Amino acid sequence: MRWVYISPHLDDAVLSAGGLIYEQARAGMDVEIWTFMCGFPPEDELSPFAQLLHQQWGISAAAEVVTARREEDVNASGILGAKAVHFDYLDCIYRRGKNGDWLYSDVFVPPHEDDGDLAARIAESISARLQPDDKLVCQFALGSHLDHVLVRQAVELLGKPLLYDVDIPYLFNFPQELEPKTAGMKKTAHTVSETGLTSWQDAIAAYTSQMSMLFETPEAMREKIRQYWSENNGICLYSID
Repeated sequence: MRWVYISPHLDDAVLSAGGLIYEQARAGMDVEIWTFMCGFPPEDELSPFAQLLHQQWGISAAAEVVTARREEDVNASGILGAKAVHFDYLDCIYRRGKNGDWLYSDVFVPPHEDDGDLAARIAESISARLQPDDKLVCQFALGSHLDHVLVRQAVELLGKPLLYDVDIPYLFNFPQELEPKTAGMKKTAHTVSETGLTSWQDAIAAYTSQMSMLFETPEAMREKIRQYWSENNGICLYSID
């Protein structure tokens, strides 16, 4: 049996379930993290929004951004004992519409109609690699980041049994969304050891380009993750009964 964590971006699965991924890998389970929105955009075609984010990440060239972030993801996955698998769909900040215009200048908006077939295409990519006994873990899309919404739609199109993890750090910013999104679902707590917690924090720290945007400082990240871990003595997954 293989555990497959579906990650919209290069950090989402590790942020949200890194401690559990570590415990599963340590127990000898086959664990993979499949990240979808991590393709390489055309080098000289960046929207003002993408340029602003690149500036925040401290890397200007698109190819360097994606390469650096993929390397961070491989390092983080390795800390946890998981395999990183990267797909070539573009992050929303790089996507153009049918008329060539940039689709997005904000990530907390509904998906554009020109992205109407994207969930189905991602679902096909997942289906092509799935094995019969795979356990799929998907994110709720707390905060409604449009890429999270599209990837959740894609996974649900498969019509297979799913487990859901809680999007971190969006839970910290949109805590009021958890209850309605989990209404009627079964909640299962998975214990994460102190060693697992430390490895989880270390794996998140490997995403150096994202740290200031997500948590401001590594110290703040470690405190937030410890607090979340202590509330559940680990990580909770949800499923539809």
